[in-house]
Amino acid sequence: MSDAALPTVAEVRAAAEAVKAALDRHLAAVESRIGDEDPAVYAAFNELAAAAEEYDELLYDRYDEVTPFEIPTPEDGVPYTGPAEPAAFSVLIRRDYAVVEPARLIAQAERVAAHDRDAELVDDGGTAGALGVLFGEYEPDEIASRYKEFGLDEGDSTLWIAALEEMAEPGEWLGSPFGQTDPQDVLHRFDVSAVFDDEEPDFFEDDADDVDVEDTTEPGLTPA
Repeated sequence: MSDAALPTVAEVRAAAEAVKAALDRHLAAVESRIGDEDPAVYAAFNELAAAAEEYDELLYDRYDEVTPFEIPTPEDGVPYTGPAEPAAFSVLIRRDYAVVEPARLIAQAERVAAHDRDAELVDDGGTAGALGVLFGEYEPDEIASRYKEFGLDEGDSTLWIAALEEMAEPGEWLGSPFGQTDPQDVLHRFDVSAVFDDEEPDFFEDDADDVDVEDTTEPGLTPA
């Protein structure tokens, strides 16, 4: 790394101060915890972990040194505390894609628009408009199974099943669809990521290379 790209001394010191402040907040949360699974302690833990990681990275970049400690990630996440027999549930899905062949993506959208008068290719015919056309034409699952045809490369994905006490009223959450999910309400989650490559059993070696799945079927397992 060149000197111009190195973190400044002030940036490293600021990161160190952030760790100290995060330590204080974590200790205060622990001292005032309510029960064994206090969400305030969990939040303070995550803040401390993030601050420590940032400081460690800056310290290494600037001085080629590391810290002597590592904050572990809780293996069990936040325990499920929702209803034992949920009357309703939400399915939340995130799938990340990289646009690796913009011309292919746009060509597919133009092909759809040519045969569907309602599929208007806007935004000057670029990738932003193409995505609107393609996701308006195809189900997300179909795009997930045919992503290479659309000039895409898949990244991580996750699916959460979160319990609800009752069905939401029509339009109730449309203003903030993903902002109302409590990690403690997540019944199950299913993750797909390349980070699981080394964890696959030997009998999966002959399977399709693109399938790297971590299925979590125990209640309460949430992101680190």
